[in-house]
Amino acid sequence: MSEHIKIVEVGPRDGLQNEKQPVDTAVKIELVDRLSAAGFPNIEAASFVSPKWVPQMADGAQVMGGIRRRSGTIYSVLVPNLRGFEGALAAQADEVVIFGAASEAFSQRNINCSIAESIARFEPVAAAAKQAGLRLRGSISCSLGCPYQGETPVAAVVDVAERFLALGCDEIDVADTIGVGTAAQVKRVMQAVGQVVDLGTRVAGHFHDTYGQGVANILAALDCGVRIFHSSVAGLGGCPYAKGATGNVATEDVLYLLNGLGLHTGVDLDAVVGIGQWISERIARPTASRAGRALALKRA
Repeated sequence: MSEHIKIVEVGPRDGLQNEKQPVDTAVKIELVDRLSAAGFPNIEAASFVSPKWVPQMADGAQVMGGIRRRSGTIYSVLVPNLRGFEGALAAQADEVVIFGAASEAFSQRNINCSIAESIARFEPVAAAAKQAGLRLRGSISCSLGCPYQGETPVAAVVDVAERFLALGCDEIDVADTIGVGTAAQVKRVMQAVGQVVDLGTRVAGHFHDTYGQGVANILAALDCGVRIFHSSVAGLGGCPYAKGATGNVATEDVLYLLNGLGLHTGVDLDAVVGIGQWISERIARPTASRAGRALALKRA
């Protein structure tokens, strides 16, 4: 186990935000605490967006105030603007996450402005984060495909990556928001992004599993030199903009892959299988993780 891979667990935020039934704050807090105990180096724990737009995330301050923080774990929160940043700062977040689409159609349809305008809006957030000494992460949504315009041009992804770099982002996520990407596409995009950002230390692969390609896409990104990946316990989540889109690739499946390759994550797969079963029971639906299901049955 020579090489280390960083796993960013996004289930508590990106996963749960799409649940239609309210999830109790106590369940969210316990989920984060269980994930912390399993050894994740980075957990996306909450978001400070308007409860009008994402009611499931309205209790972000309570979640951040209730968790038991593990030394060495980065607790991230998503922020859409300066007001959200102020909430994140008050909640003692370690990292704030900003976002912009690589698809002009997606940007216009969802926030009524261009890609350039959307990222310019984050300039005061980025400056405030740097002044406060917080880590700053930029997420490039629709990096491999858009529900409105189809495949995203590689040059558009590189352009947004450069804009995020200029804002001072410590890490940049190449996100397949609707899960349409293929391994060949991932290689094209990652190799191009790698011309402007160091793939081994500052780029993360964020893949959804709508077409069952999440694990294959991670393998393709690994081959390009990417060493940071996002995943969601039990495959929690979805995308409100794409019919049938599923959640992020399941953490259990990713860990099973990486363990099989002899790569080190510092995360306890057996513990994550148990967490996946636990949260699936709490939200009353089966786990979307194939490895999680198989390992739980084997354990039983």
